Amino acid sequence: MRQNRNNLTTSEAIAHYFSKARLPSQQETLGQIVVEILRDGRNLNRKSICTKLLRRLELAGGPDEESHYHELIGLLFDRQS
Repeated sequence: MRQNRNNLTTSEAIAHYFSKARLPSQQETLGQIVVEILRDGRNLNRKSICTKLLRRLELAGGPDEESHYHELIGLLFDRQS
């Protein structure tokens, strides 16, 4: 994976990612994922968020839910400001 050229710290990168989430439902989903990661005692980083999103995508119950997770994954890898 290529490095972020902006050299953001992990917390800055995660905050930037959250700020791009447009809908309250996107922010709610991200919040749930963060809570799950922290409760598991894992480090909060791009990889752990992506892993949780991919798992939720695998278990999605329909096209709307799949679309929701695809959008969040797209935001995670969008390197533009």
